[in-house]
Amino acid sequence: MTSQQTGRLMLLDTASMYFRAFFGVPEITAPDGTPVNAVRGLMDFISRLVDDYGPSDLVCCWDNDWRPQWRVDLLPSYKAHRVVAERAGAPDIEEVPDPLEVQIPIILDMLSAFGICVVGADGYEADDVIGTLATGAGQPVDIVTGDRDLFQLVDDQLDVRVLYIARGVGNHERVTNDWVRNKYGIDARQYADFATLRGDASDGLPGVAGVGEKTAATLLNRFHDMAGILAAAGDPGSDLGPGPRGKIKAAADYLDVAPAVVAVARDIDLDPHDTTLPRTPPDPERVRELAERWGLESPTVRLLDVLTG
Repeated sequence: MTSQQTGRLMLLDTASMYFRAFFGVPEITAPDGTPVNAVRGLMDFISRLVDDYGPSDLVCCWDNDWRPQWRVDLLPSYKAHRVVAERAGAPDIEEVPDPLEVQIPIILDMLSAFGICVVGADGYEADDVIGTLATGAGQPVDIVTGDRDLFQLVDDQLDVRVLYIARGVGNHERVTNDWVRNKYGIDARQYADFATLRGDASDGLPGVAGVGEKTAATLLNRFHDMAGILAAAGDPGSDLGPGPRGKIKAAADYLDVAPAVVAVARDIDLDPHDTTLPRTPPDPERVRELAERWGLESPTVRLLDVLTG
């Protein structure tokens, strides 16, 4: 990876952002009738974030595989409710509205023309790319996402925080360890175990039956991590009560595999890339052509102004 070692690295959970743009930006069409609201929204999101935070480096992290087979092998329910078609020997097809599907190649074309770095890894989700880049950044990191799973990467000591856009890019929250503790009663490093215990219907994680957020937080504060909880459940002499003990033991098969599914990968092999945020597009003519073809002149001008300003 080539990047500056000063300034901040901004990592975008790109799919999270263009889904939000698609559902949050009114329908807009190109001159040929192609919908482009997700493209426009994503471009404006990037403009706003770059303007607000001034990152020296920026990466659009990509889902090369939104539902990796190795995670499905461990936990077949993982994201199963989002699958619309299965293909032998190939990634499952995710349920994506047709008007959004046609915009994804346009998004990639625009990012390429602007020279904005896009990084994905076969067999891994964007979360794993983010985890790897954040862990080895060597500089402060802002992770932009609407996905709570990435709270596990928050690290005040390394200056890694999440800009949480669940309520919109314009109303995002800066997630630090104190924010996580105030919200959930745990430290950010415990969030993956917390999510495993609590479950998450949006990802097909059933959780431990009868264990909600308060119980999960209590267990983690008493026993520190999943290994400590499992050890307490298996030790007749521990001070784990019979109710939680029974629930943890009943979920033994789930707890054998779920932590590996929920944990974001931090050490995957990534192709060489330059994360530096370009101040001028490497192909200005291509930018102009795409803006005209897709009717995106206004967001293009805004992004150019922010980059060159």
